[in-house]
Amino acid sequence: MKKTFFNMMDSEAHEKRGNILSPSQQDISPHAVNEFKHYFCGCCAAFNNVAITYPIQKILFRQQLYGLKTRGALIQLQKEGLRNLYRGILPPLMQKTATLALMFGLYEDFSSILHRHISSPGIVTRSTAAVLAGATEALLTPLERVQTLLQDNKHQDKFTNTYHAFKALRSYGIGEYYRGLIPILFRNGLSNALFFGLRGPIKEHLPEANSWSAHLINDFISGGLLGAMLGFLFFPVNVVKTRMQSQIGGEFQSFPKVFGKIWLERNGKLTHLFRGAHLNYHRSLLSWGIINATYEFLLKLV
Repeated sequence: MKKTFFNMMDSEAHEKRGNILSPSQQDISPHAVNEFKHYFCGCCAAFNNVAITYPIQKILFRQQLYGLKTRGALIQLQKEGLRNLYRGILPPLMQKTATLALMFGLYEDFSSILHRHISSPGIVTRSTAAVLAGATEALLTPLERVQTLLQDNKHQDKFTNTYHAFKALRSYGIGEYYRGLIPILFRNGLSNALFFGLRGPIKEHLPEANSWSAHLINDFISGGLLGAMLGFLFFPVNVVKTRMQSQIGGEFQSFPKVFGKIWLERNGKLTHLFRGAHLNYHRSLLSWGIINATYEFLLKLV
């Protein structure tokens, strides 16, 4: 009989933390040594993903912001030229490497801490750890904020690079860096809980892997399918977040107010609200497949 998901997770956690240091290394915490690799592997997985999928993300961004069809977004980018295709990549590269390092690393750390100090069912401690990791990731909202401004063509002549955008926002106060924080907190917390709770069971239902390449494929499929599902589920949240973060200065509008405006602009049609969701689905399938496969592969090497 197969192990339950959380028994499996607990056994994996004990196996990963089971390495014993030599006497000369006993002044270094085994927990700290073992847990550092989750941050490193998450960071490398993010770098690999962003380098491959950034052009797709840029097309999707234009669709979310302006409600364009895929062809319209492609025409926009074509007019801007190849030299601008990777414009704005530094913020997502910084943001994704940092957030995925935190996502995987803090999830393991919070899970371990909660498991040791709280007598709760595994599903509660694991879900809480995932939400806490997501909330901590939100500290890096300024990077996502600047990425939005650099990808928006209406701001193309205002900012020359990432540093310039950060400097320009400073005159508006610290709050300006954190526009869109509420939808980011909601998205990060819930999506993390679902991701860490479901990726194990999904992989269990795939054909048994008997080689490293088969494991790599299964990790890609389980991560990709789950990422695509979550990307579709939270797509409207990202549409509102993108609209919030495309504004510079002025009123800080609530999530319901911005959502209401977008709903009216798109004629109250759900299909218009999800414009670009099909591309997001395929991008997420590729992105999270790359992330999960890279992370699990590196975890075995480190």
